[in-house]
Amino acid sequence: MDKCSFCGRSRKDTNLLIAGVSGHICDSCIEQANAILEEEFKKKDSFDMKEVALLKPAEIKKFLDQYVIGQDEAKKYLSVAVYNHYKRLIQPATSDDVEIEKSNIILVGETGTGKTLLARTIARMLHVPFTIVDATVLTEAGYVGEDIESILTRLLQAADYNVEAAEKGIVFIDEIDKIARKGDNPSITRDVSGEGVQQGLLKLLEGAIVNVPPQGGRKHPEQKMIPVNTKNILFICGGAFDGIDRKIGQRLNTRVVGYKAGDNREAIDPSNLLQYIAPQDLKSFGLIPEIIGRLPILTYLNPLDRNTLRRILTEPKNSIIKQYVKLFEMDKIELHFSEDALDYIVDKAVEFKLGARGLRSICETIMMDHMFESPGKKTGKLEITMAFAREKIEKANIALLKAG
Repeated sequence: MDKCSFCGRSRKDTNLLIAGVSGHICDSCIEQANAILEEEFKKKDSFDMKEVALLKPAEIKKFLDQYVIGQDEAKKYLSVAVYNHYKRLIQPATSDDVEIEKSNIILVGETGTGKTLLARTIARMLHVPFTIVDATVLTEAGYVGEDIESILTRLLQAADYNVEAAEKGIVFIDEIDKIARKGDNPSITRDVSGEGVQQGLLKLLEGAIVNVPPQGGRKHPEQKMIPVNTKNILFICGGAFDGIDRKIGQRLNTRVVGYKAGDNREAIDPSNLLQYIAPQDLKSFGLIPEIIGRLPILTYLNPLDRNTLRRILTEPKNSIIKQYVKLFEMDKIELHFSEDALDYIVDKAVEFKLGARGLRSICETIMMDHMFESPGKKTGKLEITMAFAREKIEKANIALLKAG
């Protein structure tokens, strides 16, 4: 009786049985073989740099402009860094012994100004493995928390455990300011989540072969490690560095000496001191000099003013308002916000000083009742007016006051 040479099922148990020279194969085994082939080819081709069209820095910035409003300075630095990273990866071996070194970046900006959004947006267009990790969970080896090597575990996972691809990847380390040295005064307890983590990051940033646990977690003697060379991995770090403006202000004032002192003070914009940030300010904040030296490119993100927040609300491809319109469209409801309602949302975001994240929380407060009630109704159109928005915000504020 004819049966599949792979799974052993007989002809009557299959939809189709194809005969070969010395055996048979059923339709189910053909489908499984096809899925295996697709998976294998996907792993080989997903990070192939040879077929990638190298985008120029201006083209990378243009892509970022579709999703991130403003922050031209940070976009420029990021675009050049990514472009140079690609160039390093496709650089042919030459006889002049000139080897292009990587330039890791550190982005400094207030909360809600778009550091993580820039990282997530640039990940959309990359053809190299990319991962975002949070520095707040990192601790020295042997302590509760995640080991520094877990950063590379995430990168390996993003590369489908293709070590060669992971060694050309990009890592965004968020909240880098949370691992700053906790204080200059000596303590009887170790700073295991501050300076200890900075010391551990040194070997990753400068380039070394690191043994990485493939599944993350604690390292055990019996666990098989994967060696990963970090020499060609680009590290982008971001942090709010809350209070660093005071360090910058102190430095700018102490450096002003002589007859021109008054003129220099007038030239400084006190509302945005981050634009004057320098490596010595990071050192004053608590980053060790060795870390600062391995993050040679330092740039900043501007605080968001009212006009920028207004544009963020409606202009990007995935703006907050477009997301709500899409959500209600799925329930066959046409949603529209009046101009004065949008202005009111922006005014509240400026008042609360939460940056772009504040826009989302304010919109959620305004829209919650409609999102709860509208799906069950046969509502064709829905208009959000300023009066309605104010009513919902004031009602939420009263509820908070009563709770307090």
